[in-house]
Amino acid sequence: MLSQPRAVWAVFFAGIIAFMGLGLVDPILKEIAVKLEATPSQVSLLFTSYNAVMAVAMLITGTVTSRIGIKKTLLLGVVIIAIFSFLGGMSNNIWVLVGLRAGWGLGNAFFVATALTAIVSLSTSGVAKAIILYEAAIGLGISVGPLAGGELGSISWRGPFMGVATLMVIAFIAILVMMPRNAGAPAAGVKAPVKKTSLLDPFRAMKHRSLVVFGLTACFYNFGFFTLLAFGPFVLEGLNIHQLGYVFLGWGLLLAITSVFMAPWLQRKFGTVKSMAAMLTLFGLTLLAMAIWTDKQWVIIAAIIFAGALLGNNNTLITTGVMNAAPVERSTASAAYSFLRFVGGAIAPYFAGKLAEWFNPHVPFYVGAGFVILSVLFILANHKHVKHVDHAGGH
Repeated sequence: MLSQPRAVWAVFFAGIIAFMGLGLVDPILKEIAVKLEATPSQVSLLFTSYNAVMAVAMLITGTVTSRIGIKKTLLLGVVIIAIFSFLGGMSNNIWVLVGLRAGWGLGNAFFVATALTAIVSLSTSGVAKAIILYEAAIGLGISVGPLAGGELGSISWRGPFMGVATLMVIAFIAILVMMPRNAGAPAAGVKAPVKKTSLLDPFRAMKHRSLVVFGLTACFYNFGFFTLLAFGPFVLEGLNIHQLGYVFLGWGLLLAITSVFMAPWLQRKFGTVKSMAAMLTLFGLTLLAMAIWTDKQWVIIAAIIFAGALLGNNNTLITTGVMNAAPVERSTASAAYSFLRFVGGAIAPYFAGKLAEWFNPHVPFYVGAGFVILSVLFILANHKHVKHVDHAGGH
């Protein structure tokens, strides 16, 4: 798995930096609420606008990539992220910041969808191992992000935004220098697609039930994922920015470790769908524990960190499943799946904040747990449509 073309490592390195952006913001959510005089639900819109724009933009990533190439699309995404994160760090209004996070989501859509396609198509070790590399980049970025966010955020809430902008400049240089101009050209026997992708291709791909099953499963479980990510910090009232950073560092480290080492073993031992169902069931029970014992700080801290292991496994399992789910271009499959997935990620953060305002802090976790259990029931009910992923070529 470690014997990869230089282009793969360029994307891997840039991916770590890109995914730091998600975790960087988490420790400073409470601080942003205080400094910009915003409610938890308003601050949660930083995730909602980001995910909503990313969901829609995912539908055009394949079209853009097929016309300007993998390298230019990655560079475009990095530049957009750098610009909007810098402007976010300069803003003084919560609604302006929410809008700028939407622009950040646009850049992330170009980068995330193309990075997965690039690593899978350029890798010399097969689809499954390439996806493990991709998930490792996600895990490393997410795990380091909260630590950097806590350190920079302790200076100013603007620090993490400026940090992302600076790191994106480094990512831009890495891709520009390390990736060859013809990154989409044949590599190690892998022929790059020459056909230009249509805007309608992701919608056509959704005629394959297996792809829709994985997409809706991810949509449902993302309600729980982003409830934990966006609302979790607000119930940890006794922790400062540094301490929040360490909690989510533990979460990210377990996510990274399990996505690389444990998920492939689960796949081989029990199969993709059964392993997903088990991880999601445990995640639903973890959210349920957070709902029952919301007032106990140690329970919330332990649950957040433990959830990282479950989410790391599930992310690798479901991404591998999607890549083998339907007979369509992998970039198209990724776009269709990501659109469905991020719809849940767009609704959940704001919904969690409003539920806490309307009722109490326990309710968002109950609802998140309910959606995660729904994802388990949904994929098991459609098992016959997705069981073939464990026998697909390149698994």
